[in-house]
Amino acid sequence: MRTQEGPRKAEAIFAATLELLAEHGYDKLAIEGVAARSGVNKTTLYRWWPSKDALLAAALRDSGLFALDVPDTGSLRGDLLTVATQIHRLLTSEHTAPVVTATLTAGPRRPELGEVSRSFFADRMAREQPIFERAAARGELRAGADPVVVMDLLAGAIWFRLLLRGGEADPKFLEEAVDTVLNGAS
Repeated sequence: MRTQEGPRKAEAIFAATLELLAEHGYDKLAIEGVAARSGVNKTTLYRWWPSKDALLAAALRDSGLFALDVPDTGSLRGDLLTVATQIHRLLTSEHTAPVVTATLTAGPRRPELGEVSRSFFADRMAREQPIFERAAARGELRAGADPVVVMDLLAGAIWFRLLLRGGEADPKFLEEAVDTVLNGAS
């Protein structure tokens, strides 16, 4: 959720931005459309965000659509399986999947969106860090294991399976991905 100062109707603005992105794609997303859907004057939008990219960046980063509940199941495997399930849900939900797809296709052409992506995933990793601190304290994580690599491998497997291979990522796949990341392939 938005924690920084912003317009009073920030959540409505972010919701309108992400809905329009999902419905029409990046190229047809327009400040005027966001203003109309959110009930905010477009000058207000430009006062806070000087461009469509800046507005979309704020919506992706600060809206509650991509909120993460950091699990504490009592085991690293359980926590990673819960996170994997949340990633799967984000990539397949009718509310979030179109936003992810539209953002991915626009990202390579928009440097500001690339920066937002880096910021988004850095923030996500910071919120996931307690999972790895608890696992280390329980002796479940080898010394020197890099949590970023663990999450890149796990999330990457899910993203690749769903978005690039066009395959399914059922609960069995998620368990196998978590176990392979934790135990290796041998």
